[in-house]
Amino acid sequence: MEYFFFGILAKSYEIGFKFRYFSPLKCSMRLILFLFISIFFVLLSCKSTKTRRSSVLSQGITGIVEQISGNQMPRIGQEPTKPRPFPTTVFFYTPTDITQVQRVGETPIYTSIFTKLIATAETDSVGRFTASLPVGRYSVFVQVEKKFFANNFDIRNNISLITVEENKVADIKILVNQKATN
Repeated sequence: MEYFFFGILAKSYEIGFKFRYFSPLKCSMRLILFLFISIFFVLLSCKSTKTRRSSVLSQGITGIVEQISGNQMPRIGQEPTKPRPFPTTVFFYTPTDITQVQRVGETPIYTSIFTKLIATAETDSVGRFTASLPVGRYSVFVQVEKKFFANNFDIRNNISLITVEENKVADIKILVNQKATN
């Protein structure tokens, strides 16, 4: 016996105890109901892929904090280590130079920052953050083991300077690499 079901030619096959795969009267309504409920739950469980930046933030800084550690020397036959998300707190200070911090030796780790804290932002589990900030320049630090980390400097020894322009969102990537070796 043959049936035409949702554009597919289906044959009913009898198996040992006379079970039929497609019975147009008994299965079609159940199948339609099953498909409808399945699609509904799949759509209900999907997350929105929009980021907060596109839906809320119109001016400020957004970015990601990642960590890399271990031997970073290139080796034949081995892929480079990929950075991992680094959940932490991101701090935005007024422009800060190397003379306005208390540094741990020659490392990019700081125990104290002597300029004004403007804002903070918490990263999510994948290291992403957003901060709504007024137009201006900011030194950006991240918290690492109850201290501050920043490893970028400009020609005047300003630490991790980022500029926020009017009605623009600056996108940055912070790579915490204090445990990486060459």
